[in-house]
Amino acid sequence: MAREARDGGRGGRDRDRDRDGDDLIDKLVTINRVAKVVKGGRRFAFAALVVVGDQKGRVGYGAGKAREVPEAIRKATERAKKTMIRVPMKEGRTLHHDVEGTFGAGHVVLRSCTAGTGIIAGGPMRAVFETLGIGDVVAKSLGSRNPHNMVKATFAALQRCASPRSVAARRGKKVSDILGRRDAQETADV
Repeated sequence: MAREARDGGRGGRDRDRDRDGDDLIDKLVTINRVAKVVKGGRRFAFAALVVVGDQKGRVGYGAGKAREVPEAIRKATERAKKTMIRVPMKEGRTLHHDVEGTFGAGHVVLRSCTAGTGIIAGGPMRAVFETLGIGDVVAKSLGSRNPHNMVKATFAALQRCASPRSVAARRGKKVSDILGRRDAQETADV
């Protein structure tokens, strides 16, 4: 328990949950020991950051704080399940387009890439992509290295992602007008 608090929880614990028919995977991004100074001394608690996803395009994050580590993780997991978002994916493995996201001092750049590239991303962003189900992505953190800001900036970027079909519907055009003939035919085949 103390070792997890010292190394920032970089191990990334995996736990499979099957509740309410959802096959969700949660990853512990970081755990931090925090202290509250009171009249008699210090009161220690643990703050956890957890990412939850179904590996099919839905992902969420949550933070929890409690006097014990398991309780903090449970609270964070419950909050993560309530804040899940859906992200459109190209061919079920990568993003449709490059996107940037910012939260506080955290700034991230996410790039779509070809099949076989894998997940090239740092710790907290890697946990988001693994639980989301993206297999090929290149991500770079340009700002803060604080895990909370990195995760929130990644979510800000993912919320800006749009599929060609949704863009075409919003503009009142066909998908082929948006992408071009060859790319539209590939998208229609998938």
